[in-house]
Amino acid sequence: MRVLYFSPRICWPTISGAHLRDYYFARQLAQQAQLTYVGLVNEDSQIAADRMRDKLGNGAEVIALRRDKSYKRANIVRGFLGPTPLNVLNFTSAAVTQEVERIFAERSFDVVQIESMHLIAYARRIRQIAPNARLILDWHNIESEILSRFAENDRNPLRALYARRTAGLSKNVETELLRLCHAHTVCSEREREMLRARVPQARIEVVGNGVDCEYFADVPAAAGGRRDVLFMGRMDYHANIDAALYFAREIWPLVRQRRPELRLTIVGAQPPNAILGLRAPDVVITGTVDDVRPFYRSALVSVVPLRVGGGTRLKVLEAMAAGTPVVSTTLGAEGLATAPGKNILIADTPEEMADAIVSLQAESPQWNELAANGGRLVQEKYDWSVVGEALWRLHQEQFEMGAACLGAK
Repeated sequence: MRVLYFSPRICWPTISGAHLRDYYFARQLAQQAQLTYVGLVNEDSQIAADRMRDKLGNGAEVIALRRDKSYKRANIVRGFLGPTPLNVLNFTSAAVTQEVERIFAERSFDVVQIESMHLIAYARRIRQIAPNARLILDWHNIESEILSRFAENDRNPLRALYARRTAGLSKNVETELLRLCHAHTVCSEREREMLRARVPQARIEVVGNGVDCEYFADVPAAAGGRRDVLFMGRMDYHANIDAALYFAREIWPLVRQRRPELRLTIVGAQPPNAILGLRAPDVVITGTVDDVRPFYRSALVSVVPLRVGGGTRLKVLEAMAAGTPVVSTTLGAEGLATAPGKNILIADTPEEMADAIVSLQAESPQWNELAANGGRLVQEKYDWSVVGEALWRLHQEQFEMGAACLGAK
């Protein structure tokens, strides 16, 4: 089977949840099919592409295509006034379309997996130039839902207005893709039901996020004990920025009053000035780190105080795989098969979250139970090997359907 994996990014290094999902999915497919990975980049990323090819192995091909700069003024105006949302315009260019046409002129593919609604312009073109290829759209989240939630929480009326407008346009794009693509993968049953309500005949499979359990378990405990309250996440993503600021300003002072020995540690690439400004004797901002595992191992708890977002959170799964208890908002744990009080603590107000954090003592019976139950959950349901098999079964199904259609002609 020949598979094209088309993503808005080169997914190495794995610096975000989206990068991780792309990498592990592509690696799974490369083990069982002839894989070509195409990723869009803002600048020359040949070194990253070469490194990714080496990591995937199995003869996988990796192609980096240069896209236009995001958030150009003309696109911002067009995104508000026209029919195409900004989050699609940012990834669409005539030059990339020509490169996609060249790739399909030189190679043939049985299945094409497309990552996110942002690439709809290329999905449309692929249906035209490769009508026999089966298209699978992978939904990391439902973009229109994220934007609607952002608009509800943003205090800037102009940003909120733009987000609402973009959410509406994005929903139109999503609905078109539900009809355009042959099959879809989503992160949770909740998202499948939302999308099937729009297009009941769409073929939608739940193929959730995962975690490399062996990788996260393979780190010794921190020598200095567990005194960190950890927030993990790429810090150029608006949902993580909002969550980190909310926690630092409204929750952390409540924790510090009762547990002054604890330290807040915010780990994630590309923190903006608003996050860097949180630095204090009891607040550490790391920026990019080579390995996140030691931070989980020195953490008393991993916090997920998300108020906006979609999909399912890899940071929850990583913490559980590393043996670190999790305290999350309901939204932060959305879509995961967690059991509050058994393998996670849920808290939706600053007072509730502070109480949950303060209640935890490292290696206490409650702490050990949460850590052990979280570890069992991810091993049974969320290891990438388990998740990847579900994806491969869908690819096989689509390949067979494509072959049957060709045989009938």
